[in-house]
Amino acid sequence: MAQNLIPISFTINGEKTTHNVKPSLLLIELLRDQLKLKGTKPGCLEGECGACTVLLDGTAINSCMYLAINVAGKTITTIEGLSTPQKPLDLVQEKMLEHGAVQCGFCTSGVVLATKAFSDANKTKGKIPTRLEVKKSLEGHLCRCTGYVKIVDAATDVY
Repeated sequence: MAQNLIPISFTINGEKTTHNVKPSLLLIELLRDQLKLKGTKPGCLEGECGACTVLLDGTAINSCMYLAINVAGKTITTIEGLSTPQKPLDLVQEKMLEHGAVQCGFCTSGVVLATKAFSDANKTKGKIPTRLEVKKSLEGHLCRCTGYVKIVDAATDVY
């Protein structure tokens, strides 16, 4: 039995759009397969590695565990949405490069987006987090190259 498609409207990387989706479609499938945004990486597909992290209304989520139908009316930012022609790299991306925290790329987009969400939340509060708080914010992000020290250095340097 074929599932009915349901229209959902949302904003992706600053652009409003409407797509027809199956109720069972995962957000990562919508992003990669339908919208062709390949920066969101499928890793474990179980919410354990963080490679599929995107921002949903500014909050970091695992897109492999989130149904696409639930983004109706919301704003999604993927790694592709952090840059503009006027500013090719976000501050978080600049710091990751500066500290050599980018290696194979498996974890990079998820780590960058999680760091962006954490940084934005702290800046809104006028708070500079401790190194331990930065580490805690990156729990659930697996780096296959074991570049954790450089990643935490970069994330801490965003402030």
